[in-house]
Amino acid sequence: MADKETTPKEIAGNAAKKTKGFFGEFKEFIMRGNVLDMAVGVVIGAAFKSIIDALVANVINPIIGLATGGVDFSKLSVTIGKDLTIGYGAFLQTIISFVLIALVVFLIVKGINSLHKKDDNAPAGPSELDVLTEILGLLKSRQGS
Repeated sequence: MADKETTPKEIAGNAAKKTKGFFGEFKEFIMRGNVLDMAVGVVIGAAFKSIIDALVANVINPIIGLATGGVDFSKLSVTIGKDLTIGYGAFLQTIISFVLIALVVFLIVKGINSLHKKDDNAPAGPSELDVLTEILGLLKSRQGS
């Protein structure tokens, strides 16, 4: 039996695989579907954050400020001593933004999960025992013929 000769195309392909190196592996990693999906998610998430920040700054905080007698949360601070001022209002604004983002993400995931919910009324398929019994029957019938 003669050995199969290696074609020049195969040799070039093998050489490319061996010399792929760090950058080749990095390119392969970046071009995977999951990484691209994640990158799109990060970009959309950043855009979504700016929408939520605008909602908090322009809608939620003024309503809370009206309910609390015109307090502007972003300017709330406490002064300790003569030189130390801690601006906790911006922190409160960030917490409100985080809670709203978490709420919206929760609602989106909950909505998607409800779309993928299994139909409990769907008929169940054959059990594992039924399938194995059928395979055994087929094997026995092959041996007999």
